[in-house]
Amino acid sequence: MKWTVLVDNRTDNPSLQTEHGLSILLETEHHRILLDTGASDLLIGNAEKLHIDLSAVDYVFISHGHSDHAGGLKHLMSVNEKAKVIVSADAMSGKFYSRRGNLHSITAEWPTIDVDRLIVADQTCEVADGIRVIAHIPQVHPLPKGNRNLYVQDANGDLVHDDFRHELALYVDGLLFTGCAHSGLENILEACRWPVHTVVGGFHLLDGQESEEELNALARRLEADFPRTQFYTSHCTGDQVFAHLKAAMGEQLQTFRCGTIK
Repeated sequence: MKWTVLVDNRTDNPSLQTEHGLSILLETEHHRILLDTGASDLLIGNAEKLHIDLSAVDYVFISHGHSDHAGGLKHLMSVNEKAKVIVSADAMSGKFYSRRGNLHSITAEWPTIDVDRLIVADQTCEVADGIRVIAHIPQVHPLPKGNRNLYVQDANGDLVHDDFRHELALYVDGLLFTGCAHSGLENILEACRWPVHTVVGGFHLLDGQESEEELNALARRLEADFPRTQFYTSHCTGDQVFAHLKAAMGEQLQTFRCGTIK
């Protein structure tokens, strides 16, 4: 198994561009899966610089309906004629907004997807050989406090707090992809029915939201409950949050950037 970061907020490679978004190519023995698509066509240029052929991707997994994860899908489909798209129906139909700063839309612009290329995941299931999707994640543990500024439009056209029913996680051969983990990292881990050796994705732990005590408690729980699991994060995990968790978790927690290959 190999994964390569195509889009992230950060990079150590000056030839690669960054944006507020996330896209990772996961290559297994049987599949080439694009995990989210970033916010724009940036993934195409970065893939070219990394000598990655996006036309060979056979599955695209969209973790949720926000534009920083699904905005690049229409661009990916312009260079790929075969990949099946795994997504929640709620992600495609929802209208999403953020009140961080001024109220603004974070709804993705969805391309037309042929029915034979669309896999709508409305429950936890295996969508293809070895590719498992986790849906309707129970919210037992605390949710990220950054969710307080995120909204969805209800049937009456009113903005209500997003409950993230549109969020999915993906599991392949011991690797768990969290997308943004709006549902909470611990909730996603608990909802995963299979053994996890690697967690990759954003944790949606923004700087200035959770207290140091809350971050310390989270680190202790992750170390105690998942002592053999390696965690990788970036995108919507704040720099200060990462530094704090890293100090507590040591080598068990690592970061990634545009161009990271594992």
